[in-house]
Amino acid sequence: MSARRQLIVVANRGPVSYARDGDGTRIAKRGGGGLVTALRSLVEHHDVTWIASAMTDEDRAVSDENGGGAFAETSREGSPYRLRLVAHDPSAFDWYYNVVANPTLWFLQHYMWGLPYAPDIDLGLHNAWFNGYVPVNEGFAAATIAELDANPDASVFFHDYHLYLAPKLVREQRPDALLAQFIHIPWPETDYWHVLPEHLRRAVHEGVLANDILGLHTQRWKRNFLRACEDILGAEVDHEDGVVVHDGRRTLVTSHPIAIDPQEFDELRDDPGVLEQERLIVERRPEFLVLRVDRTDPSKNVVRGFRAFALFLDMHPEMHGRVTLLALLDPSRQDIPEYSEYLAAIQREARTVNDRFQTEGWVPVDLQVADNFAQSVAAYKQYDVLLVNAVFDGLNLVSKEAPLVNDRGGVLILSENTGAHEELGEWALTVNPFDVYGQAQAINEALTMDVAERRRRLEATQDSVRRHDLAAWIAAQLADLDRAGVAFAHGDDRRS
Repeated sequence: MSARRQLIVVANRGPVSYARDGDGTRIAKRGGGGLVTALRSLVEHHDVTWIASAMTDEDRAVSDENGGGAFAETSREGSPYRLRLVAHDPSAFDWYYNVVANPTLWFLQHYMWGLPYAPDIDLGLHNAWFNGYVPVNEGFAAATIAELDANPDASVFFHDYHLYLAPKLVREQRPDALLAQFIHIPWPETDYWHVLPEHLRRAVHEGVLANDILGLHTQRWKRNFLRACEDILGAEVDHEDGVVVHDGRRTLVTSHPIAIDPQEFDELRDDPGVLEQERLIVERRPEFLVLRVDRTDPSKNVVRGFRAFALFLDMHPEMHGRVTLLALLDPSRQDIPEYSEYLAAIQREARTVNDRFQTEGWVPVDLQVADNFAQSVAAYKQYDVLLVNAVFDGLNLVSKEAPLVNDRGGVLILSENTGAHEELGEWALTVNPFDVYGQAQAINEALTMDVAERRRRLEATQDSVRRHDLAAWIAAQLADLDRAGVAFAHGDDRRS
């Protein structure tokens, strides 16, 4: 682990959220999402101030009690850190999160629109941008500047698509600050960015280029970003070295695929809660288990996965009664119409498959919509086939978590449009996420694969996941910050 340093982490979601229990006592609950998990080691090994949105009423109360400033907190592992909760105007936050960040930026960056029909860039989106996304980013920038004033030597580590404008806002006020940002979702090709009006797509790219370092998961997303900087901004780009020069600044663009903590999953596999869930799965599983673990996000491509499984059953009647598709889905962003409609489509498709094929004692699609991580880990241990067929995905951590603890020589079916495919595709069965027939064939190939070949692929995947772990990912981010800091100290790299 590198030397202890001062870090300001800026992300929409914090490592903890506050609520009241049934007795009215304030409780702190661990924040959800992979980002919080990924950055946990930063809190353990460095002096971290974490800036996040106040998400709940109790979050806002805590923020008010601390005058909107940072206060001392302790992680579940016992590490001290400082937390600053930014209480945004509720209407502005709704526009920022539920109009711009998710149904617009998320959809754009995952190629999720059928362009003849969507989106309509109407007055509502422009209003949400200027009265939601902009002021919320301004709030994050103001909090970041205040923390930099308190600790000028700290480096700032922005995260994800919620905060595309904040780096430039900070840079304008603190030109010498060391800024980095990591984007955890895909970066689409230039043409798709042209769905947005020019001023919006320019604002996004100019905002992130105010950073000294911009990190993405894969070379594919990095190539797209570099080309977009040329096409949208007319920036000077060195594709070989990954350097963009724009507005008198140089930004180093890197690719480091995020990882998991193997030790955490080594411990989880024998957790009593996981073992009890595994017992329940073993009791009801048939001979073969196809698994998918996802959020109910349209980008995860669940409906096509069910259709592929139905086609597989059509093509292979000898497998009837011998295989079940267990779909463990975490309900996601149900306040957004597109997400609630997609969950309904998932449920309809599961019923369609089951109405057609099920017999007494056999349900082909076992759909469970709940947030139950212990059950997911238990299912990781038990699958014969893991189906990851995302339309597009920045990385996809399920494709790393599940093989690590699998006990059955499970085969990974992996969409070529996941970031994880760059790392794991060599040992997976690659599928086109739009090719339902190809996915049905892959399911059959996986289920009938030679045992020795299944084991070879699984062990190679496990070895890769263990070698390229979360500690290595964090170290790579900090090494990038060091490179930028040294260059700035020499006065030769942050300005062209």
